Order: sequence, then C-alpha cells, then structure tokens
Amino acid sequence: MHVIKRDGRQERVMFDKITSRIQKLCYGLNTEFVDPVSYEISIASYRYSCATSLLEDWSLMCPSDCPGLDECWGEEFEKLYIKYEQEGRAKRVVKAQQLWYAIIESQTETGTPYMLYKDACNRKSNQQNLGTIKCSNLCTEIVEYTSKDEVAVCNLASIALNMYVTPERTFDFQKLASVTKVIVKNLNKIIDINYYPVQEAENSNKRHRPIGIGVQGLADAFILMRFPFESAEAQLLNTQIFETIYYAALESSCELAAEFGLYETYAGSPVSKGILQYDMWEKTPTDLWDWAALKEKIAKHGVRNSLLLAPMPTASTAQILGNNESIEPYTSNIYTRRVLSGEFQIVNPHLLKDLTERGLWNEEMKNQLIAQNGSIQGIPTIPDDLKELYKTVWEISQKTILKMAADRGAFIDQSQSLNIHIAEPNYGKLTSMHFYGWKQGLKTGMYYLRTKPAANPIQFTLNKEKLKEMQNSTSNEEETKERNKAAMVCSLENRDECLMCGS
Repeated sequence: MHVIKRDGRQERVMFDKITSRIQKLCYGLNTEFVDPVSYEISIASYRYSCATSLLEDWSLMCPSDCPGLDECWGEEFEKLYIKYEQEGRAKRVVKAQQLWYAIIESQTETGTPYMLYKDACNRKSNQQNLGTIKCSNLCTEIVEYTSKDEVAVCNLASIALNMYVTPERTFDFQKLASVTKVIVKNLNKIIDINYYPVQEAENSNKRHRPIGIGVQGLADAFILMRFPFESAEAQLLNTQIFETIYYAALESSCELAAEFGLYETYAGSPVSKGILQYDMWEKTPTDLWDWAALKEKIAKHGVRNSLLLAPMPTASTAQILGNNESIEPYTSNIYTRRVLSGEFQIVNPHLLKDLTERGLWNEEMKNQLIAQNGSIQGIPTIPDDLKELYKTVWEISQKTILKMAADRGAFIDQSQSLNIHIAEPNYGKLTSMHFYGWKQGLKTGMYYLRTKPAANPIQFTLNKEKLKEMQNSTSNEEETKERNKAAMVCSLENRDECLMCGS
C-alpha cells in the first residue's frame, strides 16, 4: 500500500510488521482504511480490565454487525458489548491476554501501536456533549470530536518554558500567564481567517473553536532551576506550569467570549456546568491561582473555545529555539545532528556550561561522554550534584514520567504526546507500565515506545587510545546492568517487585 507524505511524495509502506500478529487474531482488519503512519489502539476500560485475568475472553466484533459500539463508552459500552456477546454476534473469541501479548510484541519490535484510553478521553473531555470521541491525531495529543459532517482541526502553538526562568532561578508564572493569554487570542484569530481545504474542517473549527497550547523545554527549565527531573521540586513545578497555562487560557477565552460571544456548542459542555478539567480528574489545584473567582467569571460570560491545551512533540520547533523537545527529559547528553552541511556532534549546552565552569571539560571528558553513550553516571570525575541534574531519560524511572504526565494531565483538556523510553523492553515491563498509566487516568498511555539500539554509531568517532586509560573505572558497568535488568523484570502476578510499578 502507499501513503502520501507531508511533502506530497507517495511512499510504499509495508504494514505487516505492525499488524501481522494482531491481524492473525483480529482477522478482517482492512488495511486499505488504516493509516500505517498513525496506527493506534483505543482501549475501553472494561476490556482493559479483562486483560488482568488469564481466563477472560475477548470477543472481536464487526461494527457492521454490532452497531453502536464505536459510538459509546463507559457503562453504555459495557452494557452493549455484553448484550452483543450474549447474542453471539462476535466474529471471534480470543483470550484477552493472547491479544494483549500480540500488541506488546508489536510494540517491542516496532515501537507501535500507540495507546489511547477511550473512556478517559471521553470522560474527561469538554466536548463530551457533542458525542463520542473515537480517535486522535498522528501524535496522540489531539482528542476532538469528529463526524461525517465535521473533520476535527488542531490549532497549535508551543511555549518555550526555559524563557520564564529568571537569572535568580525563580519561575515567572505571571509572565507565562501573560504570554499564554496572547497565544489564545492569536489562535482565535487563526481560526477566523484560516483557509480551509474542506468544508467539514471549517464546520468543526468554527463551531467548537478548539485550540492546543503545548510546551517545549520543560527539561531545560528544570536544569536552569537546578531541579533534577525526579525531584519533588521538579514535580511541583511541572504541575504549576500547566496549572498556570490552563488558568490563563481559560481566563483569556472567557474574556474573548465576553467580547465576541460563546463558541456555538458551549451549552451542555462540562465547562458550562462549572466543571473544569481538574474536577474531572478529581484533583485539587495548588494555591497559585484563584480558581473560584475564575469559575464565577466563566459562569457569567462562558468561554470562546471548547478545548485549550494539547502538549505536542515540538520535534522541529524545539530545534529552532535550541530547546529539548516538549515535556521529555534529555535522551542523551551528546548526540549527532545532521544538516545539509554535514554531521555535527552536539553536547547538552547546559552540561557543557557547567563542566566548563568547573574546569572539567576537555578532550578526555568528551571521549568519556561518547564512551558512556551520552550518560555521565559512570564518569567518576563528575560531581554527584551534576549526575542527578543531568540524568538521561534512560536513567529516570518511567513511573516518574507517567506520574508527572498524570499530574499535568489534570490541567490538559485534550491529551499529551507521551513517549515511553525502556532500554530493553519485555512483556513484564511493558505490561506493568501500561497498567500503571491506565490506572493513573491518562488519556494517552503511550505515543512511541523508544528503545536503545544494539549499536551506537557515534562511538566510531571515539579516540580509543585515550579511552584505555579510563577503562578501570567502568569495569563493573555490565554487572550493574545485569542486576538492574533482573530487578526490572515483572509480571501481572508480581508487580511490587518491578521498578516500573514498585519504585
């Protein structure tokens, strides 16, 4: 089959790697109608819970024979599903974990399919008064209603968070709120004057007026504040950043509604009933902002936009500003950047500055950094405070990543593009990771699964003669790696022993 790339090129795509195992169980999947670039699985909570039992069956149903299943969620889905099961309408019945392991195996080999949780996406959506949300976009952060008459549109902008860290190492929440309000006004202008290639897109965008504000440089902001990614200070700042953006976006949208009117489908939405995103998560905001006053203002004027926040990957725009992507930690402290003029080795600029100021940066340090694949944890001359501050994503507990996603999720009314990084994935690690994210209430459980490559091409540039002098300091690395690997192996029956769930 072929797909059309963003630049208009037609490219042949072999879809078998992602779907072959799943197709063996779910026969009848028509790949002509599935986009191989964004293959994802939307999972209802009722069926997800079945995977916890080896004995539970999972009935595979055709939407033509079982109408309405794709149009409902929650208890309504469960009742209709059980009804169709009892009527014998299933095309095939498999063990829940048989299908689950097919998904896990595909993720281990290809990094996909993506995981979205249908019930969470609908239960916590301000568009739930429109109907059932059935899908997301390519990057899994846009969760909007679609129908035969409406094509959902995402109107996006990202905020460079590192720009709000002051020289005194405080975070300027007032400035962040001010810029967020400007972004809301600008995106509303875009909705009004944009060119729409199809009428269905214009119908959707002008009726519901959704926008998606995201971020970049969260890891950079933590480093500038001197907060290790896993620290309590970083976790609080993470929450307060998104609380600030959500508050300011709502306030700006309310002010626009007072001037230009409500969005067309406002009536019946959760916000129209005084229910904000954190209410749907059953979370309490910090005391940073006056939420009670804002709710009173919204009750009087309403809002101009149905949706406001959607942290996107920012893979291209973050490069322009020299920031780390989106909400993610640094994947490495040294990497290769390819441009038209050639390939260049880039060192984390914050780390380079710190090492230079402490008189530690030299050719030997560069070689050690390359030898350690961008990690500084095994370099004995680097102080412990820097080792904590510059942990890569491979050295950060994915439980922390998921918890921070849930913390900020209480202020994200769409969803967030959330990559998971596991160096050596297996069934146990992935299963416990998915279940932890699901129980945390995430809408997007996983965008891509990132794993470590078997080979490290950047090491071909390494001066191995100079490296020989430093080999003694890393002799125990393999032994430590094996211990960590054994400690991380877990299963549904032994979750407490897994660092993914129990740490």
